[in-house]
Order: sequence, then structure tokens, then C-alpha cells
Amino acid sequence: MVGRENLTVLSGFILLGFSDAPELQTTIFTIFLSLYVLMVLGNLMMILLTIADPQLHTPMYFFLSHLSFIDFCLSSTIVPKALEIFLLGRSHISFLGCFAQVYFSLALIICEGFLLGVMAYDRYTAVCKPLLYTTTMSKRCCYDTMVLVYTTGFLTSLVHTVLAGRLSFCRARSINHFFCDLPTLLRFSCSPTRVNEEKA
Repeated sequence: MVGRENLTVLSGFILLGFSDAPELQTTIFTIFLSLYVLMVLGNLMMILLTIADPQLHTPMYFFLSHLSFIDFCLSSTIVPKALEIFLLGRSHISFLGCFAQVYFSLALIICEGFLLGVMAYDRYTAVCKPLLYTTTMSKRCCYDTMVLVYTTGFLTSLVHTVLAGRLSFCRARSINHFFCDLPTLLRFSCSPTRVNEEKA
């Protein structure tokens, strides 16, 4: 068992990406890079605009700026490694690198889901209870809500990642994707994954 775990740490995983079409790697790299740059510029512009314009210091734009921040971080968790694969062909990712990618991507996806729920509630309050809106969605309430969103997302992801990290991986470790995700890791495990699937 110890030998298996050491083997896993040393060898890591292979991200296949679009390896079945090597002639398209440069084109795929160009498309991904262009979309990534546009996404970064768009999200940063949204954040800076919200900070710079006092008229946008409202709960709706406060939440929108956090949504932009989460989108920026989520893309930055996945896309740089994908670009490295497409451009340089370095498809190897270490065991720890893969789990870091799983942790941050899962945490940010959970945060985004909760934030979209909060934004829906914000719009519901603005439309259906306009007289109570300023007290219900006060600045303190918005900050406390975002702390709760981030705490819930990162703690939930930590539980999933720690449980997955306790598994041993003895099967083929070629991931048919350009990033690591939790369901794929569970499929590669030669340990029982019942606890992981119950927590999902």
C-alpha cells in the first residue's frame, strides 16, 4: 500500500487534452489563449469599474464584481495548464498539482453556485420588497453573505479533496481531458470510494 502511494506521488497524472488531433494543437492554443485574455480583461474591467464608479456601489454590482472575481480565478485555475499542454506538449501534472487544481476549481464552482443564489435573492428582494431592500441588503449583510459564500465553498471543497487524497491510485492515470476533476480521480482509485460518493 505504501509503495503504491509513493508511486502515485512520483508519477502523477497525464492530461491527454486533445492529443488525438496533434495537428490542431496550435489552433486550439490560439483559441484558448484569445478567449482567456478576453475573459481576464472583461472580468477585471467589471471589477475596476465597480470600484471606480460610486453609482455602482450597490449590492447588485457588489455581487457582480465578486462573480467576475470568481470567474477570473476559476479560469486561471484551469486554462494556464491547458495552454502549456497545447503549446509545449507537457501533459504531465503532479499528484499535488492535480489535487490543487481539483480543490480550487471545486471550491470556486461551489462559491459561484451559492453566489448566484444570493444574487437571485437580492433581485427578489429589490422587486418584491422594495421598501425593505436597503435594510435587508445592507452593506454589512452583503459582506457577511460573501464571507459565508467563500467559507462554505472552500470548506466543502476541502472535505472532498482530503477524502479523495486518502485514496490510492493504481490504475492507468491518463485523464482524457485538459484538467483534473474529482469524478475522474474517483474512477482511477483502487480504494473504495463509497464515502466520497456519499459526500458528493
